[in-house]
Amino acid sequence: MIAFSGLDGAGKSTQIDLLKEHFEKQGCKVKYFWSRGGYTPAMQSLKDLIRKFNSKSIPSQGPSKKRDQSFSNPLVRKVWLSLAILDLVLFYGVYVRFKSFTGVKVICDRYIFDTSIDFRLNFPQENVDKWWLWKSMVFIAMKPKKHFVLTIPVEESLRRSKLKEEPFPDSEETLKTRLNDYLIFVNQNSNVIHINGAKKINDIHNFILEQIKK
Repeated sequence: MIAFSGLDGAGKSTQIDLLKEHFEKQGCKVKYFWSRGGYTPAMQSLKDLIRKFNSKSIPSQGPSKKRDQSFSNPLVRKVWLSLAILDLVLFYGVYVRFKSFTGVKVICDRYIFDTSIDFRLNFPQENVDKWWLWKSMVFIAMKPKKHFVLTIPVEESLRRSKLKEEPFPDSEETLKTRLNDYLIFVNQNSNVIHINGAKKINDIHNFILEQIKK
């Protein structure tokens, strides 16, 4: 399993597409997963099902007053976060592990640390990283053979987000916090490979292939 993390617009999707194409040309089976705590396919299906029977119970995706009001309730926060973490246990601990065990090259767009940043930014009062459920999920989850973190300057991330017309772009302040967290994460984990997303696409792709071959 290979994981990609980093700022929006840093080139994760482009590099994932190139890597997926590279593996497929070698005759490998490849499975791509986009994962984010609370927004995996399983969680999305659950929310869609609830909305089907009670459209007012769950706010629509993206920032809104209704969403802020819902999460102002401590019980709602804890239940939502607990379900999101349990879903990640199944996602990283069971499903991804099974796919990898059967010989599939698994590529994850975002990994546990990306969700950790999301939870700290959106629910600072909960200290989710200290929950026993979160620690259990981290312990159970399959670990990437290679974990690439792509970063770019905040100004460039904002520019690229506008070009891509991101529906819910991060603010400049949020991007600065994310970038700082990613840099700390890279410095504290020698097995995580930092990539400057401002470099040429082909140069980054070739570097990734070199790291995978090692």
